[in-house]
Amino acid sequence: MLDDLRRKEARIIVGLMSGTSADGVDASIVKIRGHSLGSEIGLIHHYHYEYTKEIRELIHRLFDFEKASISFLSNMNFLLGEIFAKVALEAIRGAGLSKDQVDLIASHGQTVFHSPYPQELENFQVRSTLQIGEGAIIAERTGITTICDFRVRDMAVGGQGAPLVPFADWILFTSNELNRGILNIGGIANITILPKNADIDDIIAFDTGPGNMVIDEIVRIISKGVLNYDINGDIARRGKVSDKLLETALSHPYFAISPPKTTGREVFGKSFSIALYEKGKTLGLKDEDIVSTATALTATAIAQSICQFNIDELVIGGGGTYNSYLVEMIANLLPKVKIKAHEDFGIPNQAKEALAFAILANEVVFNSPNNVPRATGANKRVVLGKIIPGG
Repeated sequence: MLDDLRRKEARIIVGLMSGTSADGVDASIVKIRGHSLGSEIGLIHHYHYEYTKEIRELIHRLFDFEKASISFLSNMNFLLGEIFAKVALEAIRGAGLSKDQVDLIASHGQTVFHSPYPQELENFQVRSTLQIGEGAIIAERTGITTICDFRVRDMAVGGQGAPLVPFADWILFTSNELNRGILNIGGIANITILPKNADIDDIIAFDTGPGNMVIDEIVRIISKGVLNYDINGDIARRGKVSDKLLETALSHPYFAISPPKTTGREVFGKSFSIALYEKGKTLGLKDEDIVSTATALTATAIAQSICQFNIDELVIGGGGTYNSYLVEMIANLLPKVKIKAHEDFGIPNQAKEALAFAILANEVVFNSPNNVPRATGANKRVVLGKIIPGG
């Protein structure tokens, strides 16, 4: 099967991604010739499927360990597999393609747990991660070979299983003339540092801390669940940043850790956000002030991370780019850095991460390592992704 795909002039791959914000599934249909730095990549079609309120609430139940159970987790794994398969088929139809024209589906799945630092269990040092959205369901419902579960192999060789997108950033954005930072602001924000003419071993990448996650949760608190995010940053713009609350938030130990490092909802999720909100209230802050400070937390953590490196240009993507106040904050904190968007490179903002996993899957076809050890802390380069033949 893979031999046949390797011999093809080009492969058409559907990348599927649901991020830490758990707002929906992005599907990017990509045509790729060659592989690694020799890749020629063309985006054919992008499709975004918004989760219904009911599905989003079910996913968020998985993040509450008191409400989630093993049986519920297992059922959600299969339910999301059905949804991912549906999204893939809808994207293929939207692109005017037939299933027979698609070579692979690359599914990241939905992260529900990520524990990147070793914990001792029965004399073993264990780190773990869990992405759900059953790949066997996707392969069976679509009839298309599916590659999934990308993070676990990196962890098996001592890595943190994240970030994985830097490999695609390297292929898409490396410049011969500029030192670039590629910033993704999802639920968590992550940065890829690409020195000019970067080789794979020159890449540095890590999670800077919360992206939209804390802002979104505080907006849900103050709106009593009516709003899920701060539209255009309008709420934060009406408030005033509290230096004292911001200092408290930035004292979290994660910000003092040197890369490689990765984080998630387990660190900056609901508990962190509720504590930050309650601290703001004890300081006598208005709700708008707390949202403004949470926005400043994301912007400051990003800027402090980037200031460690000599960056000429910062390319920003992810859901956070729709928060204009957040982007303004980042630009003001980095006055010497030119700010660009993924669209400036012909990549729709929401398409980027799904496209990245299509690129990772293409490397699997060539049995070519597709992790970045300097980003994840892995002790060697390995091929990430499990292969499930189409049904």
